[in-house]
Amino acid sequence: MSLRFDFSASAVAALARSDAARALQEDVADGDLTASLVDPARRARARVLAREAAVVCGAPWVEATLRQLDPDVRIEWRCAEGERCAADQVVLEIEGAARALLTAERTSLNFLQLLSAVATKTALYAEAVRGTRARIVDTRKTIPGLRLAQKYAVRTGGGLNHRIGLYDAVLIKENHIAAAGGVAAALRAVAPVASRAAFVEVEVETLAQLHEALEAGARMVLLDNMDLPTLREAVRINDAVGDDRKAVLEISGGVTLDGLRALAETGVDRISVGALTKDVKAVDYSMRFQDN
Repeated sequence: MSLRFDFSASAVAALARSDAARALQEDVADGDLTASLVDPARRARARVLAREAAVVCGAPWVEATLRQLDPDVRIEWRCAEGERCAADQVVLEIEGAARALLTAERTSLNFLQLLSAVATKTALYAEAVRGTRARIVDTRKTIPGLRLAQKYAVRTGGGLNHRIGLYDAVLIKENHIAAAGGVAAALRAVAPVASRAAFVEVEVETLAQLHEALEAGARMVLLDNMDLPTLREAVRINDAVGDDRKAVLEISGGVTLDGLRALAETGVDRISVGALTKDVKAVDYSMRFQDN
């Protein structure tokens, strides 16, 4: 596996094709029994409507699903990827084989509903910290098998990706620290794998651990479940070490939208939010066939 997924258009398209093939196999297997009742020569037109305002996300997955069933399908987006749609707005118009559109309906909408939900929630959190130094970051709390798709949606909504998986970065948490014998010892133990890591980050729960991490040369520090006064003091301590030794400071744990602005105003660099991908409510879209 490559060190980092590059999220280029070609890489995302290939990912979407793979995800769509797996999803169609799960849903269709060796045939759509109900769609088989429709004349195979029949053509159809359909519209996808948003039933609520949202950031549209998932176009590569919708297109991959449709084209695997009808390579000649005509797809016209009325709301581009990453744009905000209004309630009852037509976001997509499709024309193709009726059987293919019927079979693709649920799988394509599943992708669109989930990824739009992630992008919409990310945009809401990103807006809440606008004007501060802080950026919104995702976590590994994703739906199994759809991590890259969800992380793509976070980017579409204006957030940043944390590590993709356990293989591409080092995040030293409390159990690693306990097993290694302390923050400094854990950071020293990173040396053999550091060249394979996109970044090395250490989690601290106290200001004493923060001091230890900075003295050991940490360049990314996760401040876990600290209250606002402690977070402000952590920022002051980090600023005092000088630009050449400062670490990127990230907040984690118990982050809610209500308290997000106050967290951002402490001066931290990043706020990681598992809820972006874990606690999402699907955006309501529907597909409606049009009279020919």
